[in-house]
Amino acid sequence: MSEKSPEIEDDTGSYESGLPGFLGTIDVFISKVEAVMLAAGVILMAINTCINVIARFVFGEGLFFSGEINRILIILITFAGIGYAARHGRHIRMSAVYDAIPAKGRKVLMIFIALFTSVVMFFLCYHAFGYVETLHSRGRILPALGFEIWWIYVWAPIGFAITGIQYLLTAVKNITSDDVYLSTGVVDGYADTESEV
Repeated sequence: MSEKSPEIEDDTGSYESGLPGFLGTIDVFISKVEAVMLAAGVILMAINTCINVIARFVFGEGLFFSGEINRILIILITFAGIGYAARHGRHIRMSAVYDAIPAKGRKVLMIFIALFTSVVMFFLCYHAFGYVETLHSRGRILPALGFEIWWIYVWAPIGFAITGIQYLLTAVKNITSDDVYLSTGVVDGYADTESEV
């Protein structure tokens, strides 16, 4: 008999981890931090862009640092977002073959996909860390804001590492449970969105 599947979001929109104990607490904490980072990043980018457009029309010249702030926020949103998407089972999937095979085959395939993706994320984390080290050794600075450029790329290895851990935990969740999971808290399947009349 399959275990009760945890919901990723309840009616209040809060995240509930599919992991037990301390790991679940850490997972929920990271999820909240990612959600705040993503929301704040998008809002700050919108505000920055609007202020820059207004300044361009009112004063005839935009803010000289606006482009750099948006660059920082795009990097932050991108690399915080990949872990968030993995945690909520929201990455794009090509599932024609996957959907056509029986449940046991889907479970095996999902374990393989999660492990392979985890390895790829850790590989990218390693190379992103090397890239950040190279930027640090060169000592380049942002011309408008004046701080070292490597600081804004720190999010790349962090994002890849969190995503790699999330996929590794997804593989473990699939190995230890009866259902097929897209992430530690999202059971595979399609929700029936049509309402009966």
